[in-house]
Amino acid sequence: MSFRQYTPAVPRHWLFAISGLLWSGVGLMLCALAGHWLRHSGWRALWVVVPGLSLALLAWRFMFRKLAWKNIARIEQRPTMTCLFAFQAWRSYGLMLFMIALGVLLRRSHASRHYLALGYIAIGGALFLASLSYHARFWRERKNLSKKRAV
Repeated sequence: MSFRQYTPAVPRHWLFAISGLLWSGVGLMLCALAGHWLRHSGWRALWVVVPGLSLALLAWRFMFRKLAWKNIARIEQRPTMTCLFAFQAWRSYGLMLFMIALGVLLRRSHASRHYLALGYIAIGGALFLASLSYHARFWRERKNLSKKRAV
């Protein structure tokens, strides 16, 4: 009796969709939380939002985009039917738990919500922008699959 028979396997292209949805969802959640904190700030919120969006673009350009491309390349090396949880490398699950714990700790700290909003907009925006690479790759894969079926 093999452990592999209990592995939830999906067609590889669904890993792109899972990654894209996860990165989009977390990015939007972080930005929404920052928006919630800034909702009563009026025009002064621009002093947080504009730098946050600028940092998001920089973080996307120099970190998150490359990370997404690296992960897409790793997924492409997987077999056609692969484990549902292989949408990210196993070591990344530890990083994900650390980031969740850090987020909870920061939200419960006495740090100014405006400073936290800046970081949340930066990371959330970068995650959302990087998620677009996964979505594009998923739809490209789906298009290629339908072409193969038509032949």
